[in-house]
Amino acid sequence: MDDVSLNSEPTYNEEFEIDGEFAMTEYVGQTGEVLQGDDPAVGMEFESYDDVYFFYNCYAKQQGFGVRVSNTWYRKSKERYRGKLSCSSAGFKKKTDANRPRPETRTGCPAMIKFRLMDNKRWRIIEIELEHNHLTTPANASIYKSHKISDLGSKRPLPINGADQVQRIRLFRTVVIDADDTEECDFRDTIDQGDDKLKLKPGDYQEMLKFFTRMQLNDPSFFYSMDVNEKGCLRNVFWAEARCRAAYSYFGDVLFVNTTSLTENYEVPLVVFTGINHHAQTVPLGCGLVSVQTVESFVWLYRAWLTYMVGRSPQTIITSECKALQTAVAEVFPRASHCLSLTNIMKMVLHEVACLEACEAIRNGLSRAVYHSLRSDEFEAAWEDLVQSHGLQNHKWLQNLYEDRKRWVPVYLKEIFCAGMFPVDSPFQEYLRQHTSLREFFSSYDRSQQDIHHRETLSDIESNNKSRSLLKTRLFFELQLSKLYTENIFELFQQEVEGVYSCYGTRQKSIEGSVATFIVKEDVQVEENRKETRDFEVMYNSGDAVEVLCVCAVFNLRGYLCRHALCVINHVGLDEIPPQYILARWRKDINRSYTIDYRLDGIDIKNPVHRYDNLYRSVTKVVEEGRKSHDRYRFVAQWLMNKVVIQDDQQS
Repeated sequence: MDDVSLNSEPTYNEEFEIDGEFAMTEYVGQTGEVLQGDDPAVGMEFESYDDVYFFYNCYAKQQGFGVRVSNTWYRKSKERYRGKLSCSSAGFKKKTDANRPRPETRTGCPAMIKFRLMDNKRWRIIEIELEHNHLTTPANASIYKSHKISDLGSKRPLPINGADQVQRIRLFRTVVIDADDTEECDFRDTIDQGDDKLKLKPGDYQEMLKFFTRMQLNDPSFFYSMDVNEKGCLRNVFWAEARCRAAYSYFGDVLFVNTTSLTENYEVPLVVFTGINHHAQTVPLGCGLVSVQTVESFVWLYRAWLTYMVGRSPQTIITSECKALQTAVAEVFPRASHCLSLTNIMKMVLHEVACLEACEAIRNGLSRAVYHSLRSDEFEAAWEDLVQSHGLQNHKWLQNLYEDRKRWVPVYLKEIFCAGMFPVDSPFQEYLRQHTSLREFFSSYDRSQQDIHHRETLSDIESNNKSRSLLKTRLFFELQLSKLYTENIFELFQQEVEGVYSCYGTRQKSIEGSVATFIVKEDVQVEENRKETRDFEVMYNSGDAVEVLCVCAVFNLRGYLCRHALCVINHVGLDEIPPQYILARWRKDINRSYTIDYRLDGIDIKNPVHRYDNLYRSVTKVVEEGRKSHDRYRFVAQWLMNKVVIQDDQQS
């Protein structure tokens, strides 16, 4: 084959080289030139590890970012067989105890390529992510270290500043052939050809594309991404609507990753990124399909989601106890607090100890240890007593559960906000069953979204119109919060208000400056027919910034004050609950428009993406106002029409 430039249309002949099972490799050229404008693509092959690095570094300089080696895998013979190159802004720096630590410059950027050594001794790109979560400026590319040295072995400079300075490397492109019908495997329906690809039925891929096309027509900001395996077959998928990102701006403090479809072997391998809205209802923040539950699949999915959310990581992530999920969270969200779903674990307890003779006593003992321990030493003692009493020292599942205790037992999560730790079901639970097909799910997706939005709207109306005659006490803070909380949250808070009357003996234990410590007694229901008197320690700071902290830590776990803190507030005669204990995420008096908001520090008018995003956000807000009433619609429509007429007159 003649030499070709990847910037020009290649000239083909009939020379092909078979590489491995069902793979056909097209030789692009003995000295295929890598010029400016070539983007990395799955299937590109290179003769050496250094050539991959050089190629990606050239691309990075053209785009305006730096490159660093994230991982290199070695065999026992010390031969490299796999690598990963990332944007220099990937990940975050490790925390340091230095007196003057360096400021954080990384953003957790997901941009990267993965490549591996194939049987033909060439290095093939197997996975790419081209999107960055930060600005890239080609004019400033020279500031990055990677552009001063390109080749890891020979220290050769990066010669892409002139047209005549071109590094010649041997580059190959790969086309994958399917065994069944000798057609290209890329993004086609693939059926039972291994675990590393989505198991799609005939027509599923076409249905998926129609779904994505329909969503994009209805929502210009609809986003989707596809991941392919080494043979170019569809492996993982992610998608999200504009409303997901808008909702995340309000409820992005806690993220639930629902993998029920995977653990219960649903036909649709759906992963739902889920948030809790101001009514304690589940709302989707993005969806994905994964072929297999591996760290690699979950890392890709998390990075796709994080890219769509412009790199904004949640404070807390709650997942199932799957080890692959936990490892992926640690890699993609290193600064987030990672918790395991308490609800899922307590359900699993029912299954795991069902075959034991004392299963009922074990369940009751575990519930007491989990829900009624106020301090970690209390939980440790209760767990040890449970294990010794029932001979559970060799129960592997319970041992693993104990090792992960700091991720799911409430007594260890007192410093972590968990948005109530409500039982979190998938927002699509009513539309997705174990045997629901992918085609059926996509056809009902619009209806499920409408139902989710309709449910939230009805709750908004109910909260704003609810009569205050439903107050159950004369305590001032019940009236105060009835005006601010949504109805669902107020009902939960009202349980704490009523619980004030089950508390007694509030007394001051000690005082130091403006900080006083109180003891509040309560008879706690620990078993069905038995109550136990417990002492709850509450710290009250009467300084400029009033603080009230209870040992039960209900506020951090659920986002509203507990009965013990309310007792102390009532005892000291505080006029109202301090504003820092009334979270905005539970309030009904905040207008949530669900329009896109990237929260960028500034708009770069030279960047077309920024121009589009800023204008789209502004216009969407106008549309949101116009739909609220007939009069507003007429005003907005007339205003837009006048703008179009003025523009036409100016152009003519």
